[in-house]
Amino acid sequence: MILKFLRVIKIARVAIRYGLDDIVMSGFDKPRISKLINTLLFWRDLSAPRGERLRKSLEELGPIFVKFGQVLSTRRDLLPGDIVDELAGLQDRVPPFSSDLAIAQIQKSLKAHPDQLFASFDREPVASASIAQVHFAMLKNGREVAVKVLRPGMKKSIDEDVALMHLAAELVEKLWADGKRLKAREVVGEFDKYLHDELDLMREAANGSQLRRNFADSDLLMVPEMFWDYCSSSVIVMERMHGIPISQLERLRAAGVDMKKLSSDGVEIFFTQVFRDGFFHADMHPGNILVSVAPATFGRYIALDFGIVGTLNDFDKDYLSQNFLAFFQRDYKRVAEAHIESGWAPKETRVDELESAVRACCEPIFDRPLKDISFGQVLLRLFQTSRRFNVEVQPQLVLLQKTLLNVEGLGRQLDPELDLWKTAKPYLERWMSEQIGWRGLVQHLKMEAPRYSKLLPQLPRLIHQALSQAVDGPKGQDEKLLLMALAEQKRTNHLLGILVYFGGGLMGGVLLTLIFQRWGYLYFG
Repeated sequence: MILKFLRVIKIARVAIRYGLDDIVMSGFDKPRISKLINTLLFWRDLSAPRGERLRKSLEELGPIFVKFGQVLSTRRDLLPGDIVDELAGLQDRVPPFSSDLAIAQIQKSLKAHPDQLFASFDREPVASASIAQVHFAMLKNGREVAVKVLRPGMKKSIDEDVALMHLAAELVEKLWADGKRLKAREVVGEFDKYLHDELDLMREAANGSQLRRNFADSDLLMVPEMFWDYCSSSVIVMERMHGIPISQLERLRAAGVDMKKLSSDGVEIFFTQVFRDGFFHADMHPGNILVSVAPATFGRYIALDFGIVGTLNDFDKDYLSQNFLAFFQRDYKRVAEAHIESGWAPKETRVDELESAVRACCEPIFDRPLKDISFGQVLLRLFQTSRRFNVEVQPQLVLLQKTLLNVEGLGRQLDPELDLWKTAKPYLERWMSEQIGWRGLVQHLKMEAPRYSKLLPQLPRLIHQALSQAVDGPKGQDEKLLLMALAEQKRTNHLLGILVYFGGGLMGGVLLTLIFQRWGYLYFG
């Protein structure tokens, strides 16, 4: 209890020092309160931009708050752009923990000392982050591996800090004018989920294994192999990958890497993950990407760190492809209709009003060449417009937009002339082709074939059962209602038959009478 109280005191001290109260109070309609607080705390220096002050405060509060800032940086649909841009620069500036603690963690998780598990084990870590750190080692069969070890005591620390965040989020929603719109509790809940997912390293290993399987036959992307005999929830062992960090452009050029191809390959990898697999690496910042310079795999991307991945279902992919294609064809009416059809815009939304708002947001973008148009900014503008019409933006699409901005920025850093639309268009058109027309029909038939093969032999038996139940009589309320409906239909058909026969006879009699009169008149003069 005392430790929690001291933690609250530290958080309050840091918040006051960096003027976080000033950022929150800016959302109130009573500036006098803000002025009074600033007068009482006259010694503070609040000359720095609010985003910078928020970033520094999170860094001072420690790894959990740094990670929280990183998650906030993905919510461009909720936070002002200046704050998000500053938070996007957060890095895990965390010193490594003791090698003795790492060895103890390995021994506890894998039931053996590293000296027994590995032919060699480097005590000094090669990388350290807020959740885990990495050591190099060698298996007894000679394979080089990377050993990722979870920081000891992380779960308790996370649970305590996240509990305080939940409390703060409730206060923000109650006291701040924009608190409900910013969905503070929802954001903290999302962060809580991300953190606890990252605490289970087996989940990360499974993500990496899935991505490796998706690109098993690819000559664009390499993913390390997971050694499952050495994996647990707090330690995972994977293939050690050799390459040049993608941020070291001069080293890549000196090695002879084609930067234009590398740039377009990165975009192709991303859209393949999104539209082919619906499973994408959602943390593709330069620190998690290497480029192979080995002769056999020269120029291929190497993906690392699979703690955060995004998934999209067919509905999400269809929504994205339709919107992207409609955007770049300037078919804003189709964009508006897609929003309403998807259910994300209220049914009562007027198509023409949403169309006008989308046009006002996006038309200025198209005054520039296609190669200068940002996919991420297009999606961001879409989210901003959607918010005005009370559209609930899906978390997986926000994660996609954040990843797309990373990919886009990285691609244009490698090749300033990158035309993202030219690279992406074939994937969007292919996806639409696979969903509509003969190709889509054939693909869906292939997917459903196993079910059909099981169902078809059962059809005679199922039909016989249905007919038997109809003959044996009702066996429940539904059957009674069905028989009553059939009886009523039978009576109706009988009455209709009488009317038809009576009407037909009447009409026939009238016709015969007319014919007789005419021919009788002619015959008898």
